[in-house]
Amino acid sequence: MNMMNSEIDPHAPRKAWLGLLAKSPAAEVARLWAAYGTHPDHSILRAPEIGGVMVRGRAGAVGAAFNLGEMSVTRASVKLGCGTVGHGYVQGRSKDHALQTALIDALMQTDAATQVEAAILAPLRKGRDTAKATRAAKAAATKVDFFTMVRGED
Repeated sequence: MNMMNSEIDPHAPRKAWLGLLAKSPAAEVARLWAAYGTHPDHSILRAPEIGGVMVRGRAGAVGAAFNLGEMSVTRASVKLGCGTVGHGYVQGRSKDHALQTALIDALMQTDAATQVEAAILAPLRKGRDTAKATRAAKAAATKVDFFTMVRGED
């Protein structure tokens, strides 16, 4: 995590792990959560709910914003026995993914953060980075370099 971001926004680390969990495949989060094994006592503040959000876009990333379409999201909130509250908002309709994200968010705010980081977040981050590198390699393989040759008659 960039130290500068943490100084500007004290919530930057939490935003980063919530973003990682939200964008990670539900099956991978579920696998890592099951392997973690320690599931804390908790109460559900907001049972997993499926809803929709409007996705906005910009042409060329600089044009006027427009409504691209709707996307399904699922959210959940939990409270651990120690009082720590966690929230999970994920893309798609997986109630388990939202609940697991909320539990991981809550645990990351406790003394268990180091273990959760090593067991769940680090493997997710590695998988994301590997997928990104694979996409970049595929794109680079199809890259075409255009060049102009100077004709001798000028």
